Amino acid sequence: MGTGAPTTAPGGPEAELTTLVGRRADAARVRELLSAARLVTLTGVGGVGKTRLALRVAGDVARAFPDGVHLAELASLREGDLLAQSVGAALGLANPGREGADATEALVAHLRDRRALLVLDNCEHLVDDCARLTGTLLRAAPGLRVLATSRQTLAITAEQVFPVAPLPVPDPQHPCAPRDIRACPSVVLFTERAAAVLPGFTVTETNAAAVARLVHRLDGLPFAIELAAARMRTLTPAEMLDLLADRFALLNGGSRVAEPRQRTLRKLIDWSHALCTPAERTLWARVSVFRDGFDLEALRQVCADDGLPPAALVDVLGGLVEKSVVVHRQQDGRSRYGLLETVREYGYERLAASGELAASRRRHRDHYADLTARAQREWFGPRQAEWFARLRRDHANLRAALEYCAERPGETEAGLALAVAPRHYWITAGSLAEGRRWLGRLLGGDGDEAGERIGERIDTARPLALATHAYLGVLLGGTADTLRELDAAAAVAEACGDVPAAAWTRHHRAVLATWQGDADTAGRLLAEALTAFRATGRLDGAVECMVKLAIVHAYAGDAERAAALCREVEETSAAHGESWLRGIARFARAVLDAREGDPKAAIAAAREAIGLMRPFDDWWDIAMCVEVIAWSTVDDPARAARLLGVLRLLWGAVGGNLETAPFMRERHRAFEETVRAALPAARFERALRSGAESTVAQALAFVLDEPPAVPRARVDGRTGGPLTRRESQVAELVAEGLTNQQIATRLVIARSTAENHVERILTKLGFTSRSQLAVWTHDRRMREGRPADGG
Repeated sequence: MGTGAPTTAPGGPEAELTTLVGRRADAARVRELLSAARLVTLTGVGGVGKTRLALRVAGDVARAFPDGVHLAELASLREGDLLAQSVGAALGLANPGREGADATEALVAHLRDRRALLVLDNCEHLVDDCARLTGTLLRAAPGLRVLATSRQTLAITAEQVFPVAPLPVPDPQHPCAPRDIRACPSVVLFTERAAAVLPGFTVTETNAAAVARLVHRLDGLPFAIELAAARMRTLTPAEMLDLLADRFALLNGGSRVAEPRQRTLRKLIDWSHALCTPAERTLWARVSVFRDGFDLEALRQVCADDGLPPAALVDVLGGLVEKSVVVHRQQDGRSRYGLLETVREYGYERLAASGELAASRRRHRDHYADLTARAQREWFGPRQAEWFARLRRDHANLRAALEYCAERPGETEAGLALAVAPRHYWITAGSLAEGRRWLGRLLGGDGDEAGERIGERIDTARPLALATHAYLGVLLGGTADTLRELDAAAAVAEACGDVPAAAWTRHHRAVLATWQGDADTAGRLLAEALTAFRATGRLDGAVECMVKLAIVHAYAGDAERAAALCREVEETSAAHGESWLRGIARFARAVLDAREGDPKAAIAAAREAIGLMRPFDDWWDIAMCVEVIAWSTVDDPARAARLLGVLRLLWGAVGGNLETAPFMRERHRAFEETVRAALPAARFERALRSGAESTVAQALAFVLDEPPAVPRARVDGRTGGPLTRRESQVAELVAEGLTNQQIATRLVIARSTAENHVERILTKLGFTSRSQLAVWTHDRRMREGRPADGG
């Protein structure tokens, strides 16, 4: 049995063997906390970089502690009774327990009149002992500061906790240029470590996408990224991605001089698992069935049983949060919980080994099936936006539930019900192609048995699923086969006696007729569907048919009928607290105003419609509103050209190969020809690119004539507010390329003061480099209309 003697650093922490990447803002914030608090604890999941950050901060502040910075590395210490002796060894005490005094008293005597920083690294497995000793030392030695790292807080008075987050990663849903990928901290780390084993490695056009996906799959965990980089001796990033199905086998090439628990990813997570109570281990396994987070309701529905009753779940969950296994955050005023993918996969392995996997996945499916059914019942009402936001947060869980239904024999019916409730989710969520894929996969699961099953159950979800699958195809612009699909859906609905599904099929065929310019057929089918919905008491369907009829009449030139329908839809929707169809009614009003020759009224109505649609991320209908706004600005060709670029951006976000809504295409092309003719070719192309290459937020700000969003780097809850006057001066000088010494000379301040200003600015803005600050400053000058030289 060894003492687990820690690393001793009488002159301060050891020199760093490799650079610390992406932690500038974190280090500045921890230094700030340490200047005000006597105990700061860095918490976070294993492998996130707590120790590296603590050592960097300790090195940065060493000059403030004349009696030294001392590191006590506790990972290998197993006996709490030996903690004080181990800390004494870190302080350089030859015999902390000499002359009969216990080790704690010797530490108190040594530290009582000293100004020192004690770094306690890896406290989690001795958290109670560390808490007691730290409390004793801080009370006895007023000049002592303690910087601790732990997967769990010490939970003593005056402790300041700093959660260390994983490094930022590229968003695979929004691919960006290799230049931007290379600047992402997680990619910078991978590149540096990969170049160490494969000299000359860099991120290129060829490998950028694979590297971005790789660091994203690794959760931005520095330890996992470094293990992956070490594999560059034998594998490419793309090959590593293929092998990540078993990341614990792949990532096992750590340093030979590291602690055993730090040599492989599995051993690192094993260490966290060993610190958990039996109940916490059980819950860790069960929550691994969730994808991308969960709330308390889901926790109770999916994870509770006789062994873990609902009343005990919150306390057990709290233990996992304290141990940095589960991440807690607040979203829209409610608690939401999640696991890093690496931690989730570890728990999922444990869940499978326990024999509970199938039952957990079924409970998970049942919960989200119930959730979507409730959302459908309350969709046409005041909770519409709330339900959409809730389903959007759980999009990954809906996918997992659909996967379960698609993979399990006999679950097709449940999967179809899940895929069509609420009916508008795939449309408003901008996931047309995904919704169609899921429906296609589930409908294909029935194969040739479809005809035999018609009539078995009147409440089957199949008729509505067939109709919805076809409708999503219509919205994606592919009309060659959709009429046949709609005919098949109508036949199944009629055979089953499913009146609402048959009515929706008529609605969808009417939309297709509108796409094809057949207003008479569209009007007739919508009127038939409206009658059917009213007869069955389906108010949501009736109102949707009314608003589509309003659009058809507006295009057919029947302004009086279109206006009357818009009023009825707006009044009905407002009376029920509904927003989405009310927004479409405002769009219909905008179309009507545009055809009536009132561009100002058309722009105002379309902007109101966008305001109602934005909470739903309904890019399809928002794009149609922007079409009307664009047409109404034809007298301002430069603005109109930029709006054409915005339209390219928005229709691209919808998916498919659309350039505009089919029934608006002729007007769109005539408008574009008019704008092109009004501007020199180079100017038109510049304006077009300006709109097409902006972000969606910037594009909507331009459409709505709102102030543009300030370009910022990643900003989180630890960043500060706006720059002070002095900080703005310093930012300008950084943008001019001045060094800290040159800034100090220009402003007649000390160099250390200039350094502090730069660090604080970078922290406030969430930047990691002076070049980012320079770009930001340049953009701010442009927004304020100042010349590029800052004058």
